[in-house]
Amino acid sequence: MKERTSFFFFLIIFFIARTLPAQNFTVAKTEPPNWWAGMKWDRIDLMVYGENLSGVTVESDDDALEILKTDNTQNGKYIFVTVRISPDISPGNYKLIFEKNDLTVEKYFPVLARTEKPEEHLGFNPHDVIYLITPDRFADGDTTNDRSPDGMPDQFDRSKELSRHGGDIAGIIKHLDYLESLGVTALWINPLTTNNTGISYHGYASTDFYGIDPRFGKNEDYRNLVSEAHKRGMKVILDHVSNHIGLNHPWMKNLPYPDWIHGTVKNHMNAMHEKMSYFDTHGANEVTVHLEQGWFVNEMPDLNQNNPHVANYIIQNTLWWMEYAGADGIREDTYSYVNPFFLSNWAANVLNEYPASNIVGEVWSGVPAYLAAYQEKSKVRDFNTYLPCVTDFALRDAFAAFLTGKDNLSRFYAVFSKDYLYENPDNLLTFIDNHDLVRPMLLADGDIDKVKLAYAILLTSRGIPEILYGDEIGMTGGKSDGKIREDFPGGWATDKTNKFNYDNLTPKEKDLFDTIRKLIELRKRFPALSSGKMTHFPVRNNVYYYIKSLGAKRYLVVLNGNNKRVIPNFDLLKNRMIEYADLVDLFTMKKYKSSEIVLQPYGFKILEIR
Repeated sequence: MKERTSFFFFLIIFFIARTLPAQNFTVAKTEPPNWWAGMKWDRIDLMVYGENLSGVTVESDDDALEILKTDNTQNGKYIFVTVRISPDISPGNYKLIFEKNDLTVEKYFPVLARTEKPEEHLGFNPHDVIYLITPDRFADGDTTNDRSPDGMPDQFDRSKELSRHGGDIAGIIKHLDYLESLGVTALWINPLTTNNTGISYHGYASTDFYGIDPRFGKNEDYRNLVSEAHKRGMKVILDHVSNHIGLNHPWMKNLPYPDWIHGTVKNHMNAMHEKMSYFDTHGANEVTVHLEQGWFVNEMPDLNQNNPHVANYIIQNTLWWMEYAGADGIREDTYSYVNPFFLSNWAANVLNEYPASNIVGEVWSGVPAYLAAYQEKSKVRDFNTYLPCVTDFALRDAFAAFLTGKDNLSRFYAVFSKDYLYENPDNLLTFIDNHDLVRPMLLADGDIDKVKLAYAILLTSRGIPEILYGDEIGMTGGKSDGKIREDFPGGWATDKTNKFNYDNLTPKEKDLFDTIRKLIELRKRFPALSSGKMTHFPVRNNVYYYIKSLGAKRYLVVLNGNNKRVIPNFDLLKNRMIEYADLVDLFTMKKYKSSEIVLQPYGFKILEIR
């Protein structure tokens, strides 16, 4: 009997020992890590990370931070706590009390004072010229962060296209004066958040939405970059991703909910790229489902924005970076692969918080009718997208066709003629290339005059122009992603030549740099070139004419798409009284009559009509 009693006593002790650890719990972190007093988005969906969180309750010790709802996940790794921040809340640390059985854990949630007014997030507009930077390939300003931390792939190796090359935030800050001298007014920087996934240098497979990748710097470094840019009159555009995450994101080890992503690692759809399916009256629903729910690549799990916690997480993350860093606007990646109703709500909330800002959505299509469907107040959508700006890939395709010799300047006339489709054609992001596209000097097979003509069109026509880093000195890159995103020569102390120094440029590089800098200067000095009404004329003999007018000011742009010298024919412009006007060349300030105008091969003139 004594032995039997001892056995049962042992079982009881063993059972208690096994169950006690399960009663303990830990709270590791919350996302967002803080919020701000006075924000319009004042109902925060806190994502709490920890262990054994099933059954945990949450309370606040201050009515200014009111707990509205708590959702516990089945795996016990997360709690979603919906809190309401009072409009009268004072900045400070507010206590959240987590309880389970007899255990209590207290965590403080900071509510900060706002450092900028919402209207100080200035967005971007046709008066701007955007400079696009892939940070890993621009400049290495801090060599101490070149080595990837333990457990992170892609070590520093500039000899390999897809490895880390060491560019960072410090490198961008170091060369802000160079960018100011070029004349650009806004910086679009590829994503800087942590990317703990293979081929990580590009930044588009985030594994921590709230942390800057340590190989780029720290969170405060990004905030400092924005501040330093603002001192020089330059804006900063946040490159954000709502569509997907990196495969090594911690969520993938324990998904908060089974429907947090579309499918699973082993069983998911691949993205179809038939973007027209959303508007195809004959289209199959299966195609649209593949577009929205398919994984862009197998290494990038596709987020399910129909889950309300996912939706709130993305909206809050966008607002957090705008507020924390003081960013001016947003470039949203892979826009057409995300649920359009979520994105409509996302954009509306961002612009409600920052009404002076702007958002450009990446919609990769060369069809104006399709692009126009994504811009706000579209004539073909049955709901408002609230997206102000769209990437103008139709115009980019015209640049590529001209530079490669596959088409002439008539392609530009055709593209601009379709501007009636857009709610606002001035609010389109225009570009010859970007970080995904072959550089203009390679497209033109090194013909600098062709490239200069392309930039004359980019910087005098409608829209918001963007220039990829290094294009101003004629970097050629290559056809693969790694070679397109080649290192800027001089961004590394070991580089043989520093091309950030104007004196080190070759005569050909100086010619291109000076032309682009002058075009940017003219765009600033003469507002009609950036925001004036555009009146263009059919292309004749591969010569294109358009007039930009604002108030009483008129400027004639004449472009020669031929590889031979041309005397332009102004017969189509007779009603514009060109033959009686004095035409002043804005590059040289030399005065002409129309009969005296001669265009060199692939030459152009920007003429004030007096």
